Amino acid sequence: MTVIDISASVMQFLLAFIVVAPLLGAVAALLPAPPGLKGKNPDQAVLRHGVTVTGAVLVAAIVLAVGFDHDHPATMQATTDISWIPALDVRIHLGIDGISLPLLLLTALLTFLCALYSYFKLPAGPSPKAFVALVLVLESGTLATFAVLDLLLFFLAFEMVLIPMYFLIARWGGGQRQAAAWKFILYTLLGSVVMLLGLLLIGLKSGTFDMVALATDNGRGLTTSVQVIAVLAIGLGLAVKTPMWPLHSWLPDAHTAAPTVGSVLLAGVLLKMGTYGFVRILLPVAPDGMRTFAPYLAAFAVVGIVYGSLACLALARTGAKGDLKRLIAYSSVGHMGFVLLGIATMTPTGVNGALFANIAHGLITGLLFFLVGAIKDRYGTADLDTLAGATGAALYGRAPRLGALLAFAAIASLGLPGLAGFWGEMLTLFGAYSPAEGLSRPAFRTFMAIGAFGTLLTAAYMLIVVWRVCMGEHPPHSRLSPDDRAPRTADGPEPSATPDGSEPSATAGARPATTPQLADIRTYEAVAWTPLAALTVLAGLWPAVLLGLTDPAVQQLLAGGKS
Repeated sequence: MTVIDISASVMQFLLAFIVVAPLLGAVAALLPAPPGLKGKNPDQAVLRHGVTVTGAVLVAAIVLAVGFDHDHPATMQATTDISWIPALDVRIHLGIDGISLPLLLLTALLTFLCALYSYFKLPAGPSPKAFVALVLVLESGTLATFAVLDLLLFFLAFEMVLIPMYFLIARWGGGQRQAAAWKFILYTLLGSVVMLLGLLLIGLKSGTFDMVALATDNGRGLTTSVQVIAVLAIGLGLAVKTPMWPLHSWLPDAHTAAPTVGSVLLAGVLLKMGTYGFVRILLPVAPDGMRTFAPYLAAFAVVGIVYGSLACLALARTGAKGDLKRLIAYSSVGHMGFVLLGIATMTPTGVNGALFANIAHGLITGLLFFLVGAIKDRYGTADLDTLAGATGAALYGRAPRLGALLAFAAIASLGLPGLAGFWGEMLTLFGAYSPAEGLSRPAFRTFMAIGAFGTLLTAAYMLIVVWRVCMGEHPPHSRLSPDDRAPRTADGPEPSATPDGSEPSATAGARPATTPQLADIRTYEAVAWTPLAALTVLAGLWPAVLLGLTDPAVQQLLAGGKS
């Protein structure tokens, strides 16, 4: 069933346009603007260009989804297959199925929302031209990763995002940005070198780099020892990008230093590339190798779940001087642990849960980073102790709509039933209860129990964050004078205003009766954030929309291309 019948040639064009248009848009962003498009402010003109290009890509992705044959989501659609390097049998092979289509839509949506947000709130840094060009190159590389069906093209697209993200962190980031950017690039590049060796091993031993042919063969053309080596090599590269504990240490630094839109794209899009590689390449191409490493992958996954939650609890406690952006970054380590656990079960239930958790994490954590960025802009800091205690007034009292949306995103992140975060975690735990044949059921049930304990820890730290930031808490020393409890920012006392907006008199010695207000959700923020909140609710109440796409494709993938 297709919502609108679109010809195969148009579908091919749409997918090619989605991959190539951001790259062409990045080149155009660096060129001088035509006289009629410069406007009064050239910086705003290039930002409008970014919104236009990402908006066109989003529209094309939506049309592609509308024309997608939902009755056959396991079939590769909108395919293009052109010989590129005949000597190596490398082909420009593009296509989408029920696994890649949701990730394609998520990437196009988040990038557009980031471009729209940046039009009104550009992070401090060098030329806006470079900023827009880097975001567009990042989008093109990510979309290509989810659309290509050749192992070497996958590697090129996988690597294409590293340089743009490095510069977004290093040039537009906050404190310690250079160190965080170098840590990001070194970790991911070292992982990628090992991954390339594994991809070459598979291609040379099987005689093809075509991912569809390799998935259909289901590892029959590769010996078990080759599969084990390939899974070890490719899995290391993918695990760094995911990131899997203990290869995660670049992530908190990168998130803390990155600008708001950089954090949104890093959490919402880039982390998905690693887990997508596990599902698209390792599960179908090297099943025997995956079966060998699945218990270890699951063990690392549940350690990551608990470790990420404990790190968040440590940051959230009073007096820890925890950074709210860093806390959300550590929460991603735990959430991606659930995704890896689902993949390690090698069952349709677990893998579907992993794919659902991927999308849910992109929506919810993307929204959380948008909100934390807005809070940091208003308070001048993301320090939890400052937000909760020294300000003297909680977010509910100072910007109630912003506080309510932060509470909503936090509750969605902890996996409340009825919201998107619930289904992925539940399905991965169900998958761990009954793993694939050949995997130790007692071991995976132990992993399931540890993962379930991790959900309780997640609820604990998220509720602490809501309590402290949204509801506030008294300063530790309750005998302070009213003046000492006055709202403060990172640089000193926050200037108060009287109810009519005028400055208080010089003789006013005590805290005013009316709590100083912060700017609540602005119009452009509401436009950028509402789609994420709405989709979080939609995916939670109607999970069949996503599972109806992924399940047939996963079933066929695990069966080796046989329906």
